[in-house]
Amino acid sequence: MEVILKEDVPKLGSRGDVVRVAEGYGRNFLLPKKLAIEASAANKAVIDQMKAAAVRRSAKEKAGAEELAKQFDGLSVSFKRRSGEHEQLFGSVTSGDIAEALDKKGFNVDRRKIQLHEPLKTVGEFTVPVKLHRDVTTHFKVIIEKDATE
Repeated sequence: MEVILKEDVPKLGSRGDVVRVAEGYGRNFLLPKKLAIEASAANKAVIDQMKAAAVRRSAKEKAGAEELAKQFDGLSVSFKRRSGEHEQLFGSVTSGDIAEALDKKGFNVDRRKIQLHEPLKTVGEFTVPVKLHRDVTTHFKVIIEKDATE
């Protein structure tokens, strides 16, 4: 069965692709969840319009992300945390903590866009990437200092 994908489907294709799938997968999963429509001449014309709209929307989102990336130049966020021997933190600084600190500075960034592979667990200065758009990634500094009350 041939279907046209209306949304990105992992390990199958992206929006607008015409893909060949098993009959059961198409009828029982893709079509009921509105992830795809059957491939016909009329539906292909509708998908072409959807692709054009998606390209315009993506260009607008990318321009907005690039503008926000310029504002991230020279930005740094600092945290004071208790730490033990060898500059090891009691706890960690996570992407949620960083997103909250950015929100206080006026940047509304979702924590899932902050590309921390693992939480920061030591005192120091780190460069953290933020993926604002599929094609736009920017970096800023996170400084973790030892809490002076110890």
